[in-house]
Amino acid sequence: MSSNMDVCLKELALKLHEIDAVKFGEFKIKSGSMSPVYFDLRVIVSYPEVLSMLADLVNDVRIKEKITSKYVCGVPYTALPIATLVSVKGNLPMLMRRKEKKDYGTKKLIEGHFKCGEDCLIVEDIITSGGSVLETATDLRNDGLLVKTALVIIDREQGGKKRLQEKEIQTLSLYTMSSFLDILLEAGKISPKVVEDVLKYVADNKIPTAGDAAEILVDRMKMSFTERSVLTKNPLARELFTLMEVKKSNLCLAADLTEAGDILNLAAEAGPHIAIFKVHVDAIRDYSQDFILSLQKLAEKHKFFLFEDRKFADIGNTVVNQYEAGNFQISSWAHIVTSHILPGVGILKGLRQVMEKCDGDRGTFVVAQLSSDGALTTSSYAQEAIRLTQGFEEYVTGFVCQDGKLLKNHPGVIQLIPGVKIDASGDGLGQQYNSPATVIGINGGDIAVVGRGIYEAKDVAEAAEIYRSALWEAYMKRIE
Repeated sequence: MSSNMDVCLKELALKLHEIDAVKFGEFKIKSGSMSPVYFDLRVIVSYPEVLSMLADLVNDVRIKEKITSKYVCGVPYTALPIATLVSVKGNLPMLMRRKEKKDYGTKKLIEGHFKCGEDCLIVEDIITSGGSVLETATDLRNDGLLVKTALVIIDREQGGKKRLQEKEIQTLSLYTMSSFLDILLEAGKISPKVVEDVLKYVADNKIPTAGDAAEILVDRMKMSFTERSVLTKNPLARELFTLMEVKKSNLCLAADLTEAGDILNLAAEAGPHIAIFKVHVDAIRDYSQDFILSLQKLAEKHKFFLFEDRKFADIGNTVVNQYEAGNFQISSWAHIVTSHILPGVGILKGLRQVMEKCDGDRGTFVVAQLSSDGALTTSSYAQEAIRLTQGFEEYVTGFVCQDGKLLKNHPGVIQLIPGVKIDASGDGLGQQYNSPATVIGINGGDIAVVGRGIYEAKDVAEAAEIYRSALWEAYMKRIE
């Protein structure tokens, strides 16, 4: 770093302290914990001089590090004004990412003119876990752009840089938490005790990464799907986390129907609104390979995963045959299956044996709890079911589970909750329903399974969209 840039960084740090863009004390942050430091760079929009200094320094680093990105994109919303000035001052075309896709006009998430295959630099204010950068990178990449570098103002040194590196994103920062504190300490703006308290907090609150063996210290209910995608060991779970963010849908549609034509019609109408399509192939009266081929085409067209709710519950050798052989050849087309752990880990060994031979990624949801009245899947059973999957994490996508507390320290797995209906009630046959707000916001579910509430509706597409919107809103409220 040149001496001139060093002087500018010290001057900017003191300016940020002066305008209260950094505060020291006790502050409740997104994860729910209390932090001794709080950065609020949103205030810089009221200080043109500070905003200009920031943009100049970002461009200086961009030139010094020989970043050749063709575009710049600021993470909404705090980094948008920074990126705007970086674009203007650096003559670098800017792209803008929307937080929500418009339901009118072009319906685009990425605004601006660009060429697919070109690289886009991401600008962000603060990184802790790196989740916001990952969300922006995911949307840019889904539109055909490359994302190789993120340039941030302050790296809190809590693991975000490493997590972004795991997603092949190099992170450069104007300051680390340590270097920022050093400047303020040297200028007499804070005491050594404040520095000690902040650095201890940082050390005690590292965000786990995919390579970490340490105990997870964060509550998955407060983390976004994008943040959690880097923590999973199951490739299909990683794809599913990404798909849910792209489609803004955590809806699994249960096609509990018995005619192939009815199921295909349902998939065609509801497909744009769902993340997963669940079937029971052994209940279809006119099952055929043509049906499967048609269903696969719809899944590819509308971007959803196929889920055979088989609930395997036998010894490993039998499960191998049930999974890959017979009339249904489930492993050849179903991305996801369900399984009971009741027979022991042999069932997971059998599923693993088949999954390792499949062309695409596969996974299983292990049934830890059921939604039916009087189910024997007690809390102690559920805890043991989760424990028994240790060592098989690469093949376990998640758990069918009613109580999210059981998975609090397992952010890499997905919680699937059946029995969801907006007008929560029962069906007289033991099924108990809960509302979207309850299963996602209170019970901690990631994906909700809806059946009759959609396929018995007069307008299937409209009903699917109503459920998609309600479930996604509940998820967004939970993590915010």
